[in-house]
Amino acid sequence: MSEPRRSAFECCRDMDASLCERLDALDAAFQEQFPGLQEVTDRLVARLRASGVGAAAPQVGDPMPDFLLPDCSGRLVGLDDLLEDGPVALVFHRGHWCSYCRLSVDALAEASEAARAAGLRIVAVVPDIQEFAAAFAADAHGAIPVLCDVDNGYAASLNLVVWMGDEMLALTKKAGVDLPRYQGNDSWSLPIPAAFVIGRDRRILARFVDPDYRRRMPIEDMLAAARRADAAAR
Repeated sequence: MSEPRRSAFECCRDMDASLCERLDALDAAFQEQFPGLQEVTDRLVARLRASGVGAAAPQVGDPMPDFLLPDCSGRLVGLDDLLEDGPVALVFHRGHWCSYCRLSVDALAEASEAARAAGLRIVAVVPDIQEFAAAFAADAHGAIPVLCDVDNGYAASLNLVVWMGDEMLALTKKAGVDLPRYQGNDSWSLPIPAAFVIGRDRRILARFVDPDYRRRMPIEDMLAAARRADAAAR
């Protein structure tokens, strides 16, 4: 990461603000540092929206499909394992290299205590191989688990995976992002940002799916869904 980019990231990470506000600040900083990035990103998002990306992903009230994914230590984790103690927020990220995702997981880690108080467990998912998923987990400061979705297999089963396209691929390479090395394949495909709050019965309580990687589910919405589930269970 270049020094100007690192400085912008650290400044936004340390803001006393919501995750969405931090993401907006980071986007504004990157627009200044990388002329043309916004236009390329907007064209990508418009293409994905026009093709209905994410629309077929599971909806509120649907059962969440099961999975068995390794964590950073190689231990296999299933959905039922995570739901033993209550609702789970399963949050999909693009990878350890993505500054927006790093802001997200840092904010999720900050909110982990409030999440536990609401009876919610937050879990991050990345398509990175274990070596790089561990780097992402470092941003979470050990507060939330990180699972490796190898070859985007689980995200693809949820209709969340997209090819980034020639224009964005060229910019990503220019920025020095070696996606094939990070993911262990050369598909240049990524999950779109998504989050599912899942009840103990596996039903989806709340959902966020957006092809714009600059947008993420507000943490307040995750907590509110967990609190509603807790109130309904009483």
